[in-house]
Amino acid sequence: MASTTEIENPDMLVTSNDPDHPANLIPSLCAKFWTLGWVTGTGGGCSIRDDDLVYLAPSGVQKELMKPQDIYVLSLAAQEASLKNRVYLRSPPSYKPSQCTPLFLAAFTRRGAGCCIHTHSHWAVLVTLILEGQARAGGNDKLFEINNIEQIKGFGKGFQKQGNLGYHDTLRIPVIENTAHEEDLTEFLEEAMDKYPDTYAVLVRRHGVYVWGDNVHKAKTQCER
Repeated sequence: MASTTEIENPDMLVTSNDPDHPANLIPSLCAKFWTLGWVTGTGGGCSIRDDDLVYLAPSGVQKELMKPQDIYVLSLAAQEASLKNRVYLRSPPSYKPSQCTPLFLAAFTRRGAGCCIHTHSHWAVLVTLILEGQARAGGNDKLFEINNIEQIKGFGKGFQKQGNLGYHDTLRIPVIENTAHEEDLTEFLEEAMDKYPDTYAVLVRRHGVYVWGDNVHKAKTQCER
């Protein structure tokens, strides 16, 4: 892959006939997620890392109508954790950068993820509300735990661990509180990742969920689970 400093035409970063190119995959995935009600009303997003290049869905776009030319691209190595005014290798003529960007980057830098998906799934929101209700009876509303259910077999055992969870294992997903601005969730998501190093997801109360995986296939299938 060419060095990011050698790129003369930034639009070439999002131009490809390969359906598996990140600039083509992100619109395709988001269109599918829209049919599931995960990314309606311009909410939610998706990011894919290809080596040092990070491809990101923009803010404010209807996800079912997104095109490859709407995608942002940045260099992961060139980013600073505290930098809000990020320098992009390629920016679309319309739209703004997603406030999800620092959260996606956390999955890439802390977990070596190849893809991170953020949805506003009603099911994810409902789980956080159920936990909130259980907390009034002395339950823990900061952690979703489930076992003895078939669907958890699609989740990996944890960061740098081989194999997937089994039917009798316990899937644990931390819950963080929502904030007024999406990017302000970053430090809380990072704290949850540190506290639960084997998790592949973080629920955001009354908001949605972030799910990541080593590649697009794993992130997508774990999100569907």
